[in-house]
Amino acid sequence: MLKLVLKPGREKSLLRRHPWVFSGAVERVEGAPQSGDTVAMHAHDGRFLAWGAYSAASQIVARVWSFEREERIDADFFRRRIRAAAAAREETAAGQAGVRLVHAESDGLPGLIADRYNRIAVIQASSAGAARWKQEIADALAAIGTLDAIYDRSDSDAMELEGLAPSSGWLRGRGETRFELTEQGLRFLVDIARGHKTGFYLDQRDNRDHVGRLARGREVLNCFCYTGGFGIHALRHGAESVLSVDSSAEALAAAREIVSLNELPQDKATWLEADVFQLLRRLRDQNRRFDLIVLDPPKFAPTPASVQRAARGYKDINLLAFKLLRPGGLLATFSCSGGVSHELFQKIVASAAADAAIEAQILHRYQAAPDHPVSLHFPEGEYLKGLLCRVSA
Repeated sequence: MLKLVLKPGREKSLLRRHPWVFSGAVERVEGAPQSGDTVAMHAHDGRFLAWGAYSAASQIVARVWSFEREERIDADFFRRRIRAAAAAREETAAGQAGVRLVHAESDGLPGLIADRYNRIAVIQASSAGAARWKQEIADALAAIGTLDAIYDRSDSDAMELEGLAPSSGWLRGRGETRFELTEQGLRFLVDIARGHKTGFYLDQRDNRDHVGRLARGREVLNCFCYTGGFGIHALRHGAESVLSVDSSAEALAAAREIVSLNELPQDKATWLEADVFQLLRRLRDQNRRFDLIVLDPPKFAPTPASVQRAARGYKDINLLAFKLLRPGGLLATFSCSGGVSHELFQKIVASAAADAAIEAQILHRYQAAPDHPVSLHFPEGEYLKGLLCRVSA
């Protein structure tokens, strides 16, 4: 049997059912496991703790598949887990054309993301264990019976941390890789081959609608806009104007196309290819003002070691945004960095407001849509957080 034996006292996190074991907690490895192999994890005194997927390259040396000693990690295991995750979405995302079917550790499948767009599923297998069982995972998804095709987008930066080669392409069936998706009655374009992540940001579904409903009659600045999500919703709800900024010309071109698809007022939409940090400073120097600003940046802290640098980045953009708001203006600001907690993010935004010499209130807190559940034992899964702040008049 392939086995990890932990150092004395290092079993506590597993006893609390946290699904990660770090390399520093391991006293010895018995056998010669390869990355992705299933290993039995034991306490120093010999107690069985869990079955996990071994990763030779990562600091997270094992990720838990199951805490049940009698459970077998095989194709049937993945069929059961994926069937249960998909069934849960019938409650949390009923009627949605785009759904997060599997949310990694929070669904008991570490390193595995599966998003459904219409009748196509897109997976990211970004851990050694998920990559090892990718074909069985594809079979389990196909067995749900609601999919015509499955596409692989296992090409994220996390692959390097696991010592895995990136991969992409069709796993089951075939179809168009660029297509329409309806969200809250709006038509969007999803590119599963070239787009970010799995092609779209389903986690912001409810937040886009909420922010959009605040935009009526307001001048809106939408930063890190990707294909326009927040700005499209703002236009739909009667924004006076929307200036959307992103560094990707390809994403902006798709955003313009989406405006046309929805027959929204093109004269109220301006698209700007620019570095957001530089643009915010330029707008400040030009004394521009807005009534509603959206900050939805990419992940600034991919690892715990980068949290301090990420905090500086979040503070910079929020400070500049506060300076660009008119009295009574609204700031919808987000972080998708798992290493930045809700508490830390609020402190960062509060510090930015203080440096901007303004008074502001929190009106609303944002999180991922409910088809992105968070395990009570894995708080790191609550990666998306946001605040809606109002500047005092």
